[in-house]
Amino acid sequence: MNLKGRNFLTLKDFDEHEISGLLKFAHEIKHTQKSGQIYNPLRGRLMAMVFQKPSLRTRVSFETGMFQLGGGAIYLGPSEIGMGQRESVGDIARVLSRQVDIIMARVFGHEIVEELGDAATVPVINGLSDFTHPCQALADLQTIQERGKQLQGLKLTYIGDGNNVANSLIFGGVSLGMHIVTASPTLYQVPSEVQEWAQTKASQTGGSLTVTADVREAARDADVLYTDVWASMGQEAEKAERQEAFVGYQINAEMLSLADEDAIVLHCLPAHYGEEITKEVAYSSQSAIFDQAENRLHAQKALIVLLLGQ
Repeated sequence: MNLKGRNFLTLKDFDEHEISGLLKFAHEIKHTQKSGQIYNPLRGRLMAMVFQKPSLRTRVSFETGMFQLGGGAIYLGPSEIGMGQRESVGDIARVLSRQVDIIMARVFGHEIVEELGDAATVPVINGLSDFTHPCQALADLQTIQERGKQLQGLKLTYIGDGNNVANSLIFGGVSLGMHIVTASPTLYQVPSEVQEWAQTKASQTGGSLTVTADVREAARDADVLYTDVWASMGQEAEKAERQEAFVGYQINAEMLSLADEDAIVLHCLPAHYGEEITKEVAYSSQSAIFDQAENRLHAQKALIVLLLGQ
């Protein structure tokens, strides 16, 4: 598998063999670290980390990952760059390409990472955009496998806002033959373009996508229950409206009882306990939310090494 020089903007740009290969390498990288071995193929290599949105997991996992691989990372916040204000997105990509080996960007609009990817001559990783969160989905899939579940044929039910996380789970899951169910109020379901893509892809992989507003039926016999906050960063003005719309769309003990008895619970964090998930379920033995958080590190290390062709 040769991913050298490619951008990682959305999982729909990668086929099932490439995603499976990324996950296999992520497991190997994690085993290497846990066994105390040193693996640092990126000596002298640098990553520029461009942030429009702040983040605990994204910054720490990428910065730590580059350090552990023998390289370094430079944090560039809004005050350092002023994306599209002080300087155009394209020029930022061209300048960074002359000075670093890889770029990670956590942004608001997806068109920004696309423009970075078009203009840069080094790989660009989407650390989050309003359309997709592909690094999170990689870590999620790795976590599911670690819990002993086979991805092909698995039922993953996502409960909540049809947002960037839901889109990425669909892109990755349907590509791997998973049965993805999203349960959202009608006005907050995943975009029609994502649904159309999934139907076409499912015919090739044996996976499926079901979009519904019936949360209880969606949770029934699920192997994985997944949720995210009802109002993401940048949607603060909609918080009250969304809290009203999402009443009943909560992963709690009752919802978990509808799923398979060995179902695992996932949340990409940060969590608003008592809203989209109860603290009881989030801290239960069936929860793997902190495994997910850790696996951002390992999945992204595998991704970086492969994109740089090391």
